[in-house]
Amino acid sequence: MATDHQLFDEMPVNLSKYSKRVLLKTILDRADGGLGLVEQRVVVGGWVKSSREMRKDPPPPPTTTTQPPVGGGGGGDAKEDAGGKDVKCVEVFQSRFPFLRTIIKVFGGNIAHTKEKLESIVPKPQPSMISFLQISDGSSVVSLQIMVDSSIAPPSLLMPTGTCILAEGILQKPSLQGKHVIELKAEKLLHIGIVDQDRYPLSKKSLPLARLRNCAHFRPRTTTVASVMRVRNVLTQASHTFFQNQGFVHVEVPILTATDTDGFSEKFEVSTSSVSTKEQKREEPVSMDDTVNISLETVMLSIAEKSKKVEELKRTDSNKEALAAAVHDLQKTNALAAELEARLKSKSRSKPKSKSKSSEFFSNEAFLTSSGSLHLESCASALGNVYAFGPRFQADISESKKSLAESWMIETEIAFSELEDVMSCAEDFLKFVSDYVSENCYENLYFLSKRVDKTIIDRLRSMASTPFEKISYTTAVEVLEKVVDKTFETKIQWGAALTEEHESYLVDEFYKKPVIIYDHPQELKPFNVRINDDGKTVAAFDVIVPKVGVLIRGSQKEERLNHLSKRINELGLQKEQYEWYLDLRKQGTVKHSGFSVTFDVMVLFATGLNDVQDAVPFPRNHGKLHN
Repeated sequence: MATDHQLFDEMPVNLSKYSKRVLLKTILDRADGGLGLVEQRVVVGGWVKSSREMRKDPPPPPTTTTQPPVGGGGGGDAKEDAGGKDVKCVEVFQSRFPFLRTIIKVFGGNIAHTKEKLESIVPKPQPSMISFLQISDGSSVVSLQIMVDSSIAPPSLLMPTGTCILAEGILQKPSLQGKHVIELKAEKLLHIGIVDQDRYPLSKKSLPLARLRNCAHFRPRTTTVASVMRVRNVLTQASHTFFQNQGFVHVEVPILTATDTDGFSEKFEVSTSSVSTKEQKREEPVSMDDTVNISLETVMLSIAEKSKKVEELKRTDSNKEALAAAVHDLQKTNALAAELEARLKSKSRSKPKSKSKSSEFFSNEAFLTSSGSLHLESCASALGNVYAFGPRFQADISESKKSLAESWMIETEIAFSELEDVMSCAEDFLKFVSDYVSENCYENLYFLSKRVDKTIIDRLRSMASTPFEKISYTTAVEVLEKVVDKTFETKIQWGAALTEEHESYLVDEFYKKPVIIYDHPQELKPFNVRINDDGKTVAAFDVIVPKVGVLIRGSQKEERLNHLSKRINELGLQKEQYEWYLDLRKQGTVKHSGFSVTFDVMVLFATGLNDVQDAVPFPRNHGKLHN
């Protein structure tokens, strides 16, 4: 397989087909760093990562020439014109700027005095500056240095971090010593996207990943997050390549579903009303009664005040007309209070109206799917080997750094396959993608190994070359029970789920390589996993890898109708939701197996990150939905 460097060295620097610019990776990711492209004219675009400015030419040294006396023959301030004659400085100004003759006359013809005045009138030329910009367009880890003269654009406009530029110029060797192998001398700026430095969040250097989550719409512009996104992209490509090479058919499974795939997960319910809240408000009749918005509490306070006023009028023996008006006002307020009380009693006695079926979009409850595996079984019954890649949703409130409310999953289903077959497929898949990303994304992995985790490249290569250890759940428990040099926070016993601490010990300390644990207790796995002959365990497996723990979960599905129906009844699931699923067992059933890969966690494994929120472009989690 050709490496990135070999491919780029053979490629000419062509324009990007859809933006008429050159991608920076075609320049910078060559083995020679782009030196072979010197003197080529290109158009590049990107965002400023860092910048600095320098004076183009050093200022001339101060002169000590003495001003010659007026009318003298000295040539200290004189220059030779085209005819070879000595001409005084002031005479030159007079010949080129006639209006200055008048100024000289006003000042009385004193040349020395006039020169001082001229210096205050004629502005001094500003020094020419050069901006050195490091820009990135998202295609490479490396930034390109661009040199821009201030005659093209002022440094203050270009230098703020985040400024977007599109520049045309000539590639050349760097004009300054440094880490850069090549730079672009800009001759023309085709676009400048300015930045408000006071509000742009990336102006500060080295923001921690946790703080970058608060500006998810800008964080891909950082080198670290951009590298993670490129690794994610290559992992996506590797996944599709593996399954396509193995003859799998890619299918899309529904995101909206009426079926609980696991039988025990918390689900996001989808609002199915076809009438929006605004429309409902518009349909409500508008009351012309001014009293509908008056609370009973307000009216009672008013009654107290009016009663007090009536009593005061009675005590002071005021005129009878004022007393009568106050009494009448109090009576009207008492009547209003009685009316409001009657309304509240009537409202409390009335039963809430149920939603009309005509206002529902679907005929039954709908949820965001937590897994597409059930629908994949339907496709596998016709297409053989299938896989899906898409978002899945869990409404569980979790503090785990490896779970999100919206996560991306790769799911497979293989017809005529049993447990041993699907475990081999899962192992081959992880070996393939680990090797693929190591070969095709080395620059990004190398950068992340320096910034995040220095072991990621070795870990990926080890994954690709080391055979996985396969043990039963019972064996795993026995190994953990014999541990004497370590105390686990959660005591291990058969029937309990293995914790991250247990899994980490097995992978990192005992076997020191990826481990596949199979034949788990029935209670720990979904309702549709095939029950083993012992009646206690099911044909399910977990693939546990270093750094992240469980990366793949899979199983052989229960193809026997009576066992599956019994399991649905035992868990108290709504059988009508699964009638279509049971039909697959009634009509041409087949043994089949599959697995699911938590793709976001696979990105964690490949990049060395610790929190899955940093492995996705826009994380969705409990209490957090900013974008």
